[in-house]
Amino acid sequence: MTRRIFLFITYIFLSIIPVSAQNYSADEIVNINVYEKINPAIVAIDANLEDGFSAGTGCIVRKDGVILTGSHVIDGAKNIEVTTSDGKVYKASILAKMGKNKDLALLKITPKQILKTISFGDSETVKVGQKVLAIGNPFGFAGTLTSGIVSRIDYTKGRIQTDAAINPGCSGGPLLNSQGEVIGISQSIYNPDNNISNIGIGFAIPINEAKKFIQTANIDNLTNKNRFASK
Repeated sequence: MTRRIFLFITYIFLSIIPVSAQNYSADEIVNINVYEKINPAIVAIDANLEDGFSAGTGCIVRKDGVILTGSHVIDGAKNIEVTTSDGKVYKASILAKMGKNKDLALLKITPKQILKTISFGDSETVKVGQKVLAIGNPFGFAGTLTSGIVSRIDYTKGRIQTDAAINPGCSGGPLLNSQGEVIGISQSIYNPDNNISNIGIGFAIPINEAKKFIQTANIDNLTNKNRFASK
């Protein structure tokens, strides 16, 4: 009985030790902390189209349910469903979207509680070689974390290139720095097998472009219009 009590107390003690104090490497601690901080603010998006189905990822940017994603995820959508990290499913409406080049959109859901939100970084400070993490829903595997580096910055096209795994279903998800700040929005991958799988060449839209889009969209006016339209 004494041994059982000892083991129980040991288990309780270990379970409350902060991540930083357990037997993880410094790099692992960064990964774990960023994921636990940001994943509650990431959603899965399922859109029914005229000719099929589209799936992607979104970032909650306001506590009242405004979500940033890729416009190609919801283009032509008849119905859009958003699933939060705790498994709750909401109907979503489109607040605003940009064209294919910028490939950004804002959605709105009506949650029953205040939602966790992402933290914005500054894509102007991004450097080739820095560590990045991506969270998305590749092939329906919700809340998947991958890591890599910034492989290249395409200043002409305005894209951050990374070798962090970005697969179908990840579009609209966050590309994060080691502080858990979103520095890009995952958009696309490049590969020779017709975008079936990832070979380490992915692209993200710099977050500063998204911040400009959100500011220009005037969310308060859009959410008010959306509220009146839904009555």
